[in-house]
Amino acid sequence: MKTAILIPCYNEAATIEKVVNDFKDIMPHAEIYVYDNNSTDNTAEIAANAGAIVRHEYRQGKGNVVRSMFQDITADCYIMVDGDDTYPAEASLDFEAIILEKKADMVIGDRLSSTYFEENDRRFHNTGNRFVRKSINTFFKSDLHDIMTGMRAFNYDFVKSFPIRSKEFEIETEMSVFALMNNFKIKEIPIEYRDRQDGSESKLNTYSDGLKVIRMIFSLIRDQRPLMFFSIVSLILLIIAGAYFFPILFRFFSTGFVLKIPTLIVIATVVIVAALTFFVGVILHVLNHHHSEELERHLILLNEMKKEK
Repeated sequence: MKTAILIPCYNEAATIEKVVNDFKDIMPHAEIYVYDNNSTDNTAEIAANAGAIVRHEYRQGKGNVVRSMFQDITADCYIMVDGDDTYPAEASLDFEAIILEKKADMVIGDRLSSTYFEENDRRFHNTGNRFVRKSINTFFKSDLHDIMTGMRAFNYDFVKSFPIRSKEFEIETEMSVFALMNNFKIKEIPIEYRDRQDGSESKLNTYSDGLKVIRMIFSLIRDQRPLMFFSIVSLILLIIAGAYFFPILFRFFSTGFVLKIPTLIVIATVVIVAALTFFVGVILHVLNHHHSEELERHLILLNEMKKEK
């Protein structure tokens, strides 16, 4: 059984050697891949000297790196971890065991139930993690503790079925929602998180990357829960129409006159748009259900191919 350690990197010269060496010590049987994403320091050289298999992704962004890693590498267990030395290599043995024993399709390293809030001193990052967790759990009816963790493990089926759309740091949120919506088995393991060491700087921009994650959540709700999304839009339009219609209706009952005819025309138009919006949601819901069936057939085919091998 082959295990691959996947380390996406951008300017991690201060920490990448230690990360590679830690995983070599803990998992000497695994192949360690470092994907350098246009680093301007000597990250790639240091990783290669430490014994990692170094490859390059020239499209900027973590999502682009993960897309290339998932497409290029074939393994039975994939363990993905950031190259900033904030995640414990020791946890990878538990991750590997769960994947290879088929107890989960994706294992999540849960920082937020452990040491994250004590170690991380960026207040808005803490707030953002809580907001994303609450949003995903509310709209996708789940109970995940850490949506945006950078340490995860996957099996072959998940990696080869995940259609990555994200280009940057939204990729973790997209992974979590994809697993939830397609009934993949998820297991969370609390892990110790340590803040970056001196000389290592975060690549996350609190505001711009935060907005990208919020946009990703919005698009995932629209695409993965279309009936709920468009029903809410329809309800909002009907509430607006009702707010203008009922005063006219009450005036008609009291006076017998229909006033504000142009307003009534606009109200009727809004009601028609609300109805059309709802039926768009119904159609997309059916298409989404059909897509889920296609994914199931794809997974069955993958399993048959593995058995033949």
